[in-house]
Amino acid sequence: MSSPSPSMESLILQLHEIGAVKFGNFKLKSGIYSPVYIDLRLIVSYPSLLTLISQTLISSLPPSTRYDVVCGVPYTALPIATVVSVSNSIPMLMRRKEIKDYGTSKAIEGVFEKDQTCLIIEDLVTSGGSVLETAAPLRGVGLKVSDAVVLIDREQGGRENLEENGIRLHSMIRLTDMVRVLKEKGKIEEEAEVNLLRFLEENRRVSVPSVEKVKVKPLGFEVRSEMCKNVMGKKLFEVMVEKRTNLCLAADVGTAAELLDIADKVGPEICMLKTHVDILPDFTSDFGSKLRAIADKHNFLIFEDRKFADIGNTVTMQYEGGVFKILEWADIINAHIISGPGIVDGLKLKGLPRGKGLLLLAEMSSAGNLATGDYTAAAVKIAETHSDFVMGFISVNPASWKCGNVNPSMIHATPGVQMVKGGDALGQQYNTPHSVITERGSDIIIVGRGIIKAENPAVTAREYRNEGWKAYMEKCSQ
Repeated sequence: MSSPSPSMESLILQLHEIGAVKFGNFKLKSGIYSPVYIDLRLIVSYPSLLTLISQTLISSLPPSTRYDVVCGVPYTALPIATVVSVSNSIPMLMRRKEIKDYGTSKAIEGVFEKDQTCLIIEDLVTSGGSVLETAAPLRGVGLKVSDAVVLIDREQGGRENLEENGIRLHSMIRLTDMVRVLKEKGKIEEEAEVNLLRFLEENRRVSVPSVEKVKVKPLGFEVRSEMCKNVMGKKLFEVMVEKRTNLCLAADVGTAAELLDIADKVGPEICMLKTHVDILPDFTSDFGSKLRAIADKHNFLIFEDRKFADIGNTVTMQYEGGVFKILEWADIINAHIISGPGIVDGLKLKGLPRGKGLLLLAEMSSAGNLATGDYTAAAVKIAETHSDFVMGFISVNPASWKCGNVNPSMIHATPGVQMVKGGDALGQQYNTPHSVITERGSDIIIVGRGIIKAENPAVTAREYRNEGWKAYMEKCSQ
């Protein structure tokens, strides 16, 4: 970096004149003591200086720097970012330093789209920790962060620390240049410059404090219902709230007669009934209407676990036609994304006009399955693109997903739930209602054999219902 320009020297002198540059012995946020302290909070009282800094920050960026929105590091950089936004007509976001436990409980305020690029604006960088604390929630909601612009770089490892985290730092002024200008202009003694240079040599790389993952209080089903674009997803949220149940019965029984019988017995306890219609040897054309009558009687939704996986044209025919005519009686279906987004287009063609909903298989509960990592991230992306039809996911541990926070309007339903953890001889892995809801971040527990094989399925279903709802209420209070 070259020596400061005359305009930058003037800016340095103005900062010194208003008392923003102090010399002495000051404890910094990092815990170390410094012979110089920069207090840029004062600039809010000097509108012309604030405007100058904001304009110069943006003009100092390389022409190749691309960004869609800006976000100032709270709190000192917020007024700088605001002026940048207003002066340049660039949308601005705000990061909440303290996340409220009411309202939407958002960490990031403002309007944005996933995969947009956000430029972070900061007043001063030492270790880069404050920039990383802001980058974490921005990235957590799906924004890209690749650049940060700062007024003053204290030259104590911030640039290197940020680079290691994928963020390029652009600074207007280096601390050594600032002190040199002040000495040359007779504002400080040579001793002050010597002390600073010695200090920087001894503290060349300040470690970055660990940046914790932002914890946001979970939204209740009522709030999430209002955010839901899919009609059936909204209805499922409403059923759960009205009946106070997040239990889905996996009715994997041997005959249609058994299925209808157990649906009627456990109907009062569930929000959703999951079927595998193609395993029923006694299936008849009136099966759907009979099950529909029971579902309406007990106010639960019907989820046909068909796991569509073919190309769009084929699944369209499988959904609407054939022997089972799933479209006529099932409220919800699910699909793999192995064939690409065209499968959603095909199912949506028939399902959306009828007010149906689709769950994407983002994860599976069987040991050794391949629905992980990039596959899960791809499912999330497809869901966001088709949020008018996709209402959520079949998931196992959404809290661990590395693709960022998923839109809260999406529902997570998790299979393989029993009162005790374990597995079976065929690789099915079981988790408890409490762990699935509070630890793994799901919404609905899907229980099969734990209820079906019970001596009294209705009583057992009530027990699962109570445990599932209790876990949901606990999660909401965290």
